[in-house]
Amino acid sequence: MAFHKSKNHAEHIERHFIACAPWTKERNYFFEWLCAAEFHWFFVQGLDAIRNEFIVPGVSSLLNGIEASLRVTIEHVQSQEIAPPEPSPYKVLSNNLLIKAQEMGMPIELLAFPGEDDYEEKLQSKKPNRIDVEVVRLRNNICHGNISEFINTGLGAENSFFTPMSLAQTADQLLTVSFQWAKGIGKFRREHGLLHYDEGKKPNEKPG
Repeated sequence: MAFHKSKNHAEHIERHFIACAPWTKERNYFFEWLCAAEFHWFFVQGLDAIRNEFIVPGVSSLLNGIEASLRVTIEHVQSQEIAPPEPSPYKVLSNNLLIKAQEMGMPIELLAFPGEDDYEEKLQSKKPNRIDVEVVRLRNNICHGNISEFINTGLGAENSFFTPMSLAQTADQLLTVSFQWAKGIGKFRREHGLLHYDEGKKPNEKPG
């Protein structure tokens, strides 16, 4: 029975890598730059989902990866331990969390979306006039199931509809942000000795 399960598992892994072969370099980009199973799988499986046109879970996974990478790295810096304490459930992705990461030297400017020229201005905005930066706003909506902004009302309210492909452009933008963030936070973690990795192997500079 154990042999049978092991054989099935091996076959499953082989099928998985064959299916993902067209975007292997992109997957490896996340693996190589992040080297952190605590959060690199969110990026890899988010990529897998999007490339297979499972757009909604793919976008959610990338957003979770960005949030997890920030939370875990902040705990790493604060504790100076490879296995830091569990991040606080109350310190989730927000403008304030990004500012805290920025104060620690993390390159959070890489999380600005294409064309988001007012990123720093929004980041520094305060209540009652606070405006979330796009990655925070998108996370709060998508990860709480709010897709109203993506509903197509071009044929009138009575004929409005939503399909996962309505998120396709956002998914492409988020992938761009995720690639540049993976490289940036990966460099930060290496410079601060926050991960184990092969010093002789330099990650690829580009995902493709």
